[in-house]
Amino acid sequence: MSGVTDLDDLLATMQPALVEGVFVYASVPADDLANHLSRGLIGLFREEEGITLILPAEAAEGLAASPPMRLITLTVHSSLEAVGLTAAFATALTAAGISANVVAGYHHDHIFVPERDAERALETLKGLSRTAREKGDA
Repeated sequence: MSGVTDLDDLLATMQPALVEGVFVYASVPADDLANHLSRGLIGLFREEEGITLILPAEAAEGLAASPPMRLITLTVHSSLEAVGLTAAFATALTAAGISANVVAGYHHDHIFVPERDAERALETLKGLSRTAREKGDA
């Protein structure tokens, strides 16, 4: 498995980036998934109750969907076996009163935050990274 595993290195180099666009979560019955594949999905997950879709807000017309969210990607190539990264950024976002919904991809971690909190979340994550870099320089 490739990717960074050292927590100090991950935090110091995570380089959070706010992705363009607004996204929502929605759920559709599993047997109806094929009817929604053309909606520009950026993620999906099978649950007992149905299929959770993550998609651009404008593509969710006609679906019951979550409030609007923004996506922050940690651009460091984090290993799926790394320990503590999610806890560290979740703790920082919690302290700032920001809800976070995390999706781990093979290469990166992706954090969905309420649209109204996106800039504050980005600054919180950048601050966490800056603190880790300063600690490493000491």
